[in-house]
Amino acid sequence: MTEDATGERLRRWRLVLGGDTADGTGHTLSGQDAAIDGALTALYGRDDNPTAGRERAGGLGASAPSVARWLGDIRTYFPTSVVQVMQRDAIDRLGLGTLLLEPEMLEAVEADVHLVGTLLSLTKAMPETTRETAREVVRKVVEDLEKRLATRTRATLTGALDRGARVRRPRHGDIDWNRTVAANLRHYLPEHGTVVPERLVGYGRASRAVKKEVVLCVDQSGSMASSVVYASVFGAVLASMRAVATRLVVFDTEVVDLTERLDDPVDVLFATRLGGGTDINRALAYCQSRITRPADTVVVLISDLYEGGIRDEMLKRVAAIKASGAQFVSLLALSDEGAPAYDREHAAALGAPAFACTPDLFPEVMAAAIEKRPLPIPDAGAAGPDSPR
Repeated sequence: MTEDATGERLRRWRLVLGGDTADGTGHTLSGQDAAIDGALTALYGRDDNPTAGRERAGGLGASAPSVARWLGDIRTYFPTSVVQVMQRDAIDRLGLGTLLLEPEMLEAVEADVHLVGTLLSLTKAMPETTRETAREVVRKVVEDLEKRLATRTRATLTGALDRGARVRRPRHGDIDWNRTVAANLRHYLPEHGTVVPERLVGYGRASRAVKKEVVLCVDQSGSMASSVVYASVFGAVLASMRAVATRLVVFDTEVVDLTERLDDPVDVLFATRLGGGTDINRALAYCQSRITRPADTVVVLISDLYEGGIRDEMLKRVAAIKASGAQFVSLLALSDEGAPAYDREHAAALGAPAFACTPDLFPEVMAAAIEKRPLPIPDAGAAGPDSPR
């Protein structure tokens, strides 16, 4: 190994190990490396007595100006994805959540879904001077999510809604060429290298009438923060589609119908209250009472299934919804983080698969539910009657 390669290796180990006396590198940092090391040490700490067994502590202190400088440093030295992780760790490890109540702090942070969840949990304690800044931070994240998710969601669900509405004499723009070719293969003319389409297969023209009803029933307990954010965004996207009547219901021990606010998902989010208990049975009872066309309805329960209400009644409620002809989907989470801790006994007793769903998979899940075909369940994180637990 060359001298340069050896030096780079020692440099990396020195940054990883933090410079304690036992790190064994003997490497001294300077310049930008020293600044990076300082930013890491401020958050993750340096244990000067590693044999003492005491917990490492960070060194940001409680000063808003020092935190603001630190936030600027990490944005300078690390990519956005790493900055978001470090911010999350700072909030969890050092109790910096209260500092987010100051407008200058909100302007300095890198906004993401997790930060939105933290802000929503602080809304009750948030002073009026901070509330408008917080709304702007939340709006930026929501708009970015809508840009990422809306087009694909609308396209996927529109296809699902239109499939099956076949017509025999479609207009040219409505012809389903794949099905038309498949239906006329016996009329293939090899000398001309073409198929003679004696029968055209096409999509029915999109109707202005509501074709499907979707009920999003979202657990707003503290562990479901990211799911609440994504569900609000998807609720707004679905509500923008003429052919889908969308209802958004959030719950803890109380049930709140936020359907009237779906035109602005930021309003939806600030109307939620993360934390508290959970009464799934009560929430499902409300949703069930709002179903008018069971055969054309999809009920999506987004919850970790820890029931604080009446367990047997909850399970009976799920069975009744399914028996009515409605499609029932149980998502343990709607986020990028995989399956959270969840009640495995309840998941197994639902009589339907329960699984964690990423935002990118959600349109496919909804399309499958609308078309009443098997759901595209990920290999990991699923629980159901036939799932290993």
